[in-house]
Amino acid sequence: MSHPTPAHPLNAPTAPVPPAGSPAAARTAPSGAPTAAALLDFVRRTAADRALVDSLPLDPEGRTWVRLEGPGGSEAWLIGWPPGTGTGWHDHADSLGAFATARGTLTENALAVRLPASGWKTLELADGLDRSRRLGEGGSRAFGRHHVHEVLNESPDTHAVSVHAYYPPLPLIRRFSRTGAVLRLEQVERPEDWQ
Repeated sequence: MSHPTPAHPLNAPTAPVPPAGSPAAARTAPSGAPTAAALLDFVRRTAADRALVDSLPLDPEGRTWVRLEGPGGSEAWLIGWPPGTGTGWHDHADSLGAFATARGTLTENALAVRLPASGWKTLELADGLDRSRRLGEGGSRAFGRHHVHEVLNESPDTHAVSVHAYYPPLPLIRRFSRTGAVLRLEQVERPEDWQ
């Protein structure tokens, strides 16, 4: 099964959702930056908003998305996943993140290792670093900086919908290919690439 790696959805149309004054938006660290817990709370609450989730246009051929107003200046997205689609392996650099499944089931494959920020093109991964979890409707998770993962809708016939939030807004995304234990850096995308 092929999982295309679409461009980051920063060029998607914007749509305001939960008001900036909502309880989720108010939970921030003392510095004003949202914590991973605040991002997780936001994606859970937003994923439970049936009207919002049902408003997302779904395309049978590719992922769809709308930009959301995240807490404390975070970058947030509502994303539709047709059957058999995925992100490919990637990380979010120095951003914390969280996502929740609003409809369907998503699979997250992740690596339990922090990769060097720069200076490499190919790494051989040690045994035992792979983690996999299935997140059905209402399932969610938060993750720290430099989290390497891929997210997939492995269903043969059902769309999935999810909510994602990142803070700080994504400074870059590193995209990887993987063959067995070998991880290769393929591309570094920056916000100006998404405009």
